[in-house]
Amino acid sequence: MTREPLGVPVAAVRPTSRSHHGDDVVDDYEWLRAKEDPDVIAYLEAENAYTAERTAHLAPLRQTIFDEIRSRTLETDLSVPTRQGDWWYYGRTVEGKQYGIHCRAPLASADDWTPPQLTPGESVPGEVVVLDGNLEAEGHEFFSLGSFDVSTDGTRLLYGVDVEGDERYTLRIRDLATGENLPDVVENTSAGACFSPDGRHVVYTTVDDAWRPDTVWLHEVGTDASADVRLHHEPDERYWVGAGFTRSERYLVIEVGSSITSEEFLVPASDLRAEPRVIWPRREGVEYSATHAIVDGEDVLYVLHNDGALDFELVRVSADDPQGPRDVVLPHVPGRRLLDVSAFRDWGVVSYRREGLARLGILDYASGEVRELDFDEDLYAAGSGGNPEWAPPVIRLGYGSFVTPGTVYDFVVDTGEFLLRKRQPVLGGYSADDYGQRREWATAEDGTRVPVSLVWKRSFGEPGAGDPRPVHLYGYGSYEHSIEPGFSVARLSMLDRGVVFAIAHVRGGGEMGRQWYEDGKLARKRNTFTDFVSVARHLVDTGVTSPSLLVAEGGSAGGLLMGAVANLAPELFAGILADVPFVDALTTILDPSLPLTVIEWDEWGDPLHDADVYAYMKSYTPYENVRPGIRYPRILATTSLNDTRVYYVEPAKWVARLQAAGADALLKCEMVAGHGGVSGRYNSWHQRAFELAWLLDVLGLAEG
Repeated sequence: MTREPLGVPVAAVRPTSRSHHGDDVVDDYEWLRAKEDPDVIAYLEAENAYTAERTAHLAPLRQTIFDEIRSRTLETDLSVPTRQGDWWYYGRTVEGKQYGIHCRAPLASADDWTPPQLTPGESVPGEVVVLDGNLEAEGHEFFSLGSFDVSTDGTRLLYGVDVEGDERYTLRIRDLATGENLPDVVENTSAGACFSPDGRHVVYTTVDDAWRPDTVWLHEVGTDASADVRLHHEPDERYWVGAGFTRSERYLVIEVGSSITSEEFLVPASDLRAEPRVIWPRREGVEYSATHAIVDGEDVLYVLHNDGALDFELVRVSADDPQGPRDVVLPHVPGRRLLDVSAFRDWGVVSYRREGLARLGILDYASGEVRELDFDEDLYAAGSGGNPEWAPPVIRLGYGSFVTPGTVYDFVVDTGEFLLRKRQPVLGGYSADDYGQRREWATAEDGTRVPVSLVWKRSFGEPGAGDPRPVHLYGYGSYEHSIEPGFSVARLSMLDRGVVFAIAHVRGGGEMGRQWYEDGKLARKRNTFTDFVSVARHLVDTGVTSPSLLVAEGGSAGGLLMGAVANLAPELFAGILADVPFVDALTTILDPSLPLTVIEWDEWGDPLHDADVYAYMKSYTPYENVRPGIRYPRILATTSLNDTRVYYVEPAKWVARLQAAGADALLKCEMVAGHGGVSGRYNSWHQRAFELAWLLDVLGLAEG
């Protein structure tokens, strides 16, 4: 490897050829895929050294931003306790500690539904430490919990740990009375393992060589993992599997799904070795999910499905005869995208989207009517969670907005009262009144209106009312994933320096319903990219910003978006931050031996067997379309060596080609981390401070 005078690493050119559908391609940098090759590691380390050199002047700003994040965070804090069985479960964070501490305290009585008021730094009567992540992480550079479940009787803890970043977890079981681990050890599991209701068994999944969860297993506590029973195996490489118990604890539900098709099976919790019983046989293009309830003494399933209902319909069927008559509970309404139904003993909770916002409603089993919950702000994010109990009088809700820190409510179903349990403390005199938020609409190339959400600090003026402002524009636009207008402590470091933060809710996401997603995938994927460009132009045309004051960010599939817009409209952006970017999508999707490739064909198309898909993907894949002579904006790509979702090689190849084309591109590769980056909250704050300092430097605000 040679180095240019300015220190830009020059990746060796080692041509590799591929040929598909009569198209011969020579790839100069595919050799970087050989993770164990010392030359590859040397190249990544050289890129890291170059990035460190180029950003060395930002070290004081990075430290300042880190200190700002830390100073605004109540480092020693507690979460709102959640009731499960005879205990209140909650988490502690302690100043100076990277990881959370999982704790519990006993209920005052069986009728105790009011979580105890916990004070940071003070002891809690009867507190038991269930798991201290700091102790478990000792001796490891990376630590992540993929499974965490306490048995129904509260005597044992099941937990799964990954210390490499590759999302393969080792399961262990701990006796909570003694604090000692049982001999049980199950290696190489996927996330989401759980106890059976009686605590005698553990249900878990494993992945195949392509990192696809493909098998559900049953482990009997106290036995060797070699004796575990396979409950279900999915041979079709387009499908993944999962499993979990209904809140009623009557059934184990085995889920099988692709991007466009699903199938579920019921197994009685009382006989886990029974033959799984299919709810509805799979049909290509039909998605559904079922939840168990008891209505008028009858076991029923509420099934959410899209069979002839683009934005989904909710029906009720007999649990004994799920393929029998269907009673429509919530009919399909175009534009109201039904997302989920959680069943409790006395009522259900329905999650859905309408007009670009998340909604929640209480489902009355008798009438089938839904009572929508009202929130005060026009722009917000809300959802239910932390509700393991079958018969609670309240529903635990999470709420927030761009300006309202994360808030926990208990909603009293009988009275409609919102009981405020906690609002995320933001230290340093934060006031929501100092910040403004709004939604506006950009017009896409085809005339489609694209929602844009903005937040800013009021003291700098209303965006668009004066001189152009620096803008940080974020986008994703894949997998029907919606980017919510939620609160961020780290973002305050940008807003307080006069930066406007905006989200482009482009097609391919789920913000505006299922059609919004359909219009940004497969042969309509380019809409995602052109929507983002249209939003950027809208912000420029309306005087909110100018190209020299506009930076963009996206991660994973949003990183593909970043690479695509860098090629489509480089003149619109001063800088682009691409986190773990999926920028060599065509190479990946052509190779079914790579992790998750075949599953992804429903999202992107199958270029291996379809020449039209191949040509279409090649027309937009960022790596394929890097061209000399383009004046690219400044680019920073981040990745992790052990990422199993988007391999490090994609951004590495992309940056190598960008640098060869003369672009000012940097690569930062974490050598011990996974798809989510580094582990530990202080490490993640440092990582975010690095990224924000770079963005501020691009915007000319590094000295501010």
